Amino acid sequence: MAYIARPDRPDDKAARYAEVEAEILAVLEGESNQTARMATVASMLNDAFDLFFWTGFYVVDPDKSDELVVGPYQGTLGCLRIAFGRGVCGTAAAQRQTQVVEDVHAFPGHIACDSRSQSEIVVPVFDAAGNLIAVLDVDATEKSAFDQVDAQALERLMQAVFAAG
Repeated sequence: MAYIARPDRPDDKAARYAEVEAEILAVLEGESNQTARMATVASMLNDAFDLFFWTGFYVVDPDKSDELVVGPYQGTLGCLRIAFGRGVCGTAAAQRQTQVVEDVHAFPGHIACDSRSQSEIVVPVFDAAGNLIAVLDVDATEKSAFDQVDAQALERLMQAVFAAG
């Protein structure tokens, strides 16, 4: 069942995130492959929230430690590479902090991979040693689709899936 956001009911969104997190962790139990974990997270998150237009990962390139390369995702064609510090994803990677952007067109240096994107949240993904391994990028076709409920839930999920082991 997909969740349809209701700004007047943030508790519903938090509850839906808790449900989805439990489902994702159950599916991933025993799976150690990082690509499989990312693909599963992207698929299940994208399916759970109707507002999610593009859901996926940009992975730190092992050959260029200051560049992200597209990883597993659900949605339309994504950008293939993003330099640290460029756009929302590159900013999240460079600052190692979640970025919640209400209007992507007002974000300095926003990279328009798909012009239908209106708002975005990008969460850094760390391994158990605290190394940045990727960013989770979620786009919506509506402005102001993401808030602190999303940020906290997605940060907790990334911690549980990628850094807990």
